[in-house]
Formats: sequence, C-alpha cells, structure tokens
Amino acid sequence: MASVQIRGIKKQFGSTQVIRGVDIDIADGEFAVLVGPSGCGKSTLLRMLAGLEEINEGEIAIGGTVVNNVQPKDRDIAMVFQNYALYPHMTVNDNMAFSLMLAKKEKSLIQQQVKKAAEILGLTQLLDRYPRQLSGGQRQRVAMGRAIVRDPQVFLFDEPLSNLDAKLRVQMRTEIKELHQRLRTTSVYVTHDQIEAMTMADQIVVMRDGLVEQRGRPLELYDRPANVFVAGFIGSPSMNFIPGTLRRTGDHAEVEFADGTRLPAPYRERGLGGVDGQRVTYGVRPEHLSIGNAGAGIPTKVIVVEPTGADTEVYVRFADTSLTSIFRERHTFTPGDIITLVPDHPNTHLFDAETGKTLAAG
Repeated sequence: MASVQIRGIKKQFGSTQVIRGVDIDIADGEFAVLVGPSGCGKSTLLRMLAGLEEINEGEIAIGGTVVNNVQPKDRDIAMVFQNYALYPHMTVNDNMAFSLMLAKKEKSLIQQQVKKAAEILGLTQLLDRYPRQLSGGQRQRVAMGRAIVRDPQVFLFDEPLSNLDAKLRVQMRTEIKELHQRLRTTSVYVTHDQIEAMTMADQIVVMRDGLVEQRGRPLELYDRPANVFVAGFIGSPSMNFIPGTLRRTGDHAEVEFADGTRLPAPYRERGLGGVDGQRVTYGVRPEHLSIGNAGAGIPTKVIVVEPTGADTEVYVRFADTSLTSIFRERHTFTPGDIITLVPDHPNTHLFDAETGKTLAAG
C-alpha cells in the first residue's frame, strides 16, 4: 500500500486545457473517488496516474516516489476498466493469471494468488469458463480479480460499474467497498455517479472543468458544500435553489424572495457573510422541507406527486422556481393543491448569486 500525491497537475490536448492545476492528497489505504460531470477531466487524471497519459506540468508521487517518468508497468498499480478488457480466448483462470505470467512469476505463486483472489470474489467455480460464458457482473469480478492477484500499491477504477444494470450496480458497489475494507489497498475510483461516490468513498474529490471544486469526506461535502455546483451535484434528488435578496439589519438577516416571502438567513458557527441588498441563492435539500401553516414558510403549488413506497416525492412550483420535497409520510396531494413548505433552518444554505460560493460557513 502507498499514499498518492498529485501536485499542480496540468494537461492539455492541443489548445484545449483539460486539467488546469490539480492538487490532491490520498492517504495510505484510503478509498478516494473522483466525481464530476462528463468532460471534467477525472478520467484523464486517472490515466495520468496510471501512466497512460503524459503529464504536461506538475508531478505525481506514489509511496513518496515521483512517477512522472516511470513506465505504467513499473508503477505497481492495477487498473480496472469500464469495459472489463478481458481476453476472450482465455479462461477466467488464465485472464487472472496473465499479468503474473508476463512478470515471469513462479507457477505455484501464480496459482496461489489466483486461487486466493477467486475465493475473495466468489469465482472459484468459474475458473474454467470463458468471458462469453459469464454475466456482466461476473466479468467485472474477473477484471477485479486480475487486479487483485498483482497485489499492487494502488488500485485504479475507471467507471467500472457503468455498463451494469441498476440493481447489479448497487450489488457491485457494495462488493467493491467490502473488498477495500478487507484489503485496505489505496484506491482511486472514477465515476460520474454521485451516489457511488457518497456510498463508497473515504474522500470525495468533486471536479469541474479540469479543477477541483471541493474535496473531503462524503458527509462534509453534503452538509457543507463550498459552492452551488457542489451543493447541486452531491445529493439525490439535488438541492433546491431559490434566487433571492439578502436583507440585513445589524445581526439579523433574512432572505427575501421575488414574491415578497422572507425566511431567516442560514447561520453557521462562524457567522454569515454578505451585505444588505446582495443577490443570493437560498439552498435547501428536499428532505429538509416539511409541511407548515400558511404564512409560516414558502407557499407552493403541487405539480406532481410520486409515491416510491418508503418515501413520497412531491414536485412543486414557487413563483418561477421548481422545487422538490421528500416526505416519509404518505400524503394525498393532487396537482394544483397549494401547500406551505417550511425549511429546516439549521440545514439551509446561502450562496452568492454571482460567484456561487457559500456565504454561510459551517
């Protein structure tokens, strides 16, 4: 196992700057997830870590050793790809053993490593099968087994679950997390799915346009997003945003919305930034809205009600803004109903409308 340090990394393809100065520290044994929308640079960053893309500027160190000029095969990393990348003419056993055979390891050691990985991943009964005889989930296990047998310092995962159906993705992300808890090998995992990031990561790195927007533990990002982008990207359904104006009188602050409705401004331990009359964005997550009496919160019009069994999702409109609320209780609202939603004040957020940065720091 080893720590990973990424320092001032930049990468461009022609005149297009893909990575624009990234710094990330990943501790020994940590599971770090790089998450962000398509084109944000997360897969390019992973490929530079693997040695599959040249670094234009900055440095990457694995276990304290700078690897910028080290060949991929000599970096002591193992990569699991999105498309499995299995050899179709080889059995499961041979696919898993292949990298060790190339390294000219002893046959007894190879079989010992393959057997151990197969037992961990539940592949023992499938060792004589070919990839075409396996399901998508089984192929992904083989791809992970091929990585495990190498006993690398770092595992790299490039969107390994994106080709699986929804139910299997849930199962496989649990298995990957359990595998990490068992092996404790430093892992870097790329995904565009923030649910995968929230459920699997020790550290989440949120990227956009080749930069790191915020990094930290999952619940830190969920509870204290640094800006509107992170607040909207982390969480499903995403945070509600309402444009407003900050009204301040001494230590008292409220947010005034377009229809004249006012709510207390969010407040955190270090106080509230912003000035009177400033344009702001008020944020509240769907689960932090409750039903209240008229005049006590936000007057909204019901648009759609979606019962999911455990929860009821209610989509409403407030002025020109669409909002989502989630209730554990079962409600019988119908489209057109007028309901008042009351935000849970300690769990609300405030952002500068121009920069998108948070004004209430927790």
